[in-house]
Amino acid sequence: MIVYLDNSATTKVYDEVAEKMTAVMLSAYGNPSSLHTVGLEAEKLLKEARKTVASVFGAEEKEIIFTSGGTESDNMAIVGAYNSKKHEKNHIITTTIEHPAVLETVKKLERQGAKVTYIGVDRNSRLDMDALSDAASRGAAVISVMAVNSETGARMPLCLVDELKGNAILHSDAVQAFCKEEIDNLPADLISVSGHKIHGPKGIGALYIKKGINIPALIDGGGQERGLRSGTENLPGIVGMSEAVRKIVSDKSGYDRVARINTKLRKGLSEEIGDIRINSPDDGVPYILNVSFLGTKGEVLLHKLEQDGIYVSTGSACSSGRNGKSGSHVLKAMGLSKEEIEGAIRFSFGAFNTEEEVDYVIDKVSKAVSEFRRLGRYQ
Repeated sequence: MIVYLDNSATTKVYDEVAEKMTAVMLSAYGNPSSLHTVGLEAEKLLKEARKTVASVFGAEEKEIIFTSGGTESDNMAIVGAYNSKKHEKNHIITTTIEHPAVLETVKKLERQGAKVTYIGVDRNSRLDMDALSDAASRGAAVISVMAVNSETGARMPLCLVDELKGNAILHSDAVQAFCKEEIDNLPADLISVSGHKIHGPKGIGALYIKKGINIPALIDGGGQERGLRSGTENLPGIVGMSEAVRKIVSDKSGYDRVARINTKLRKGLSEEIGDIRINSPDDGVPYILNVSFLGTKGEVLLHKLEQDGIYVSTGSACSSGRNGKSGSHVLKAMGLSKEEIEGAIRFSFGAFNTEEEVDYVIDKVSKAVSEFRRLGRYQ
């Protein structure tokens, strides 16, 4: 049996997405900026896709800018917002548990002279609201707080952040919330999303820019995407993303199905295996379950499960040991012990997972953890 439980890293595309993208590449291959019939056909598809994505935000089409993905959207939002406001306040506020696309961008601006306040969290990923209130009272150019944490599934209190932001531009990385949580009333001025987390293609994303918010261009050139992101649009990717949006939003039972899977796995692991810590809060999104198996090492357990056809992760794919980093910065920020961090595994769910798969996973994880603890192979 093959069980893919690394959907927070990326997802398998829907068949319909692949078919739509192939049709665009083979038939609607014109440049949307061209004036002839083939170009106008491509432009029509672009407009339809933009309308579909905008509907998720409850936004106007012109408030959606297509990008290459969540990382570019985060960079575009934070750098753009900071540069547009730094003459008023040279201050950025973010959290210690953001995605690397946010943290590394903020750190770069910090090296260039920005003053940055990093807001911490407790062991359940809850933001230190007193610290946030104090930082916001000093004024800021931009505040960046994610909607859903990519490693624990914790929801962030954006409504409370919005109340404290003052004149700052509020940005939210909503990659793990897009089409999974209601974001049409998300109180943010800039919102980053990605296609490949919702069974769409890689290499495509979007940035919602609230009407009235002005940021400088990221890429200059032919003036595409309202002049903010010039370059010929990735029409197959854009159409693929919009098709994924259409399909996942139309699946009314999807959220409840994933919630049942999460609950079953959480309950099964807790009953079958002792000495574990559930790192995902009870009120988090059901798409992510982070568990520390004490007495094991997550990386070793990951590869053992891979031999059984189960694919999981030890944290965000963009901050993994492959990139020269060790240990989850999110779990460290939560104050977990070294043993808890080293033994952590993230299970993340998508549209193709089933409850039957969970039974298989519980059995294989239980046996693997028991073997490692008995033989001390984690040493």
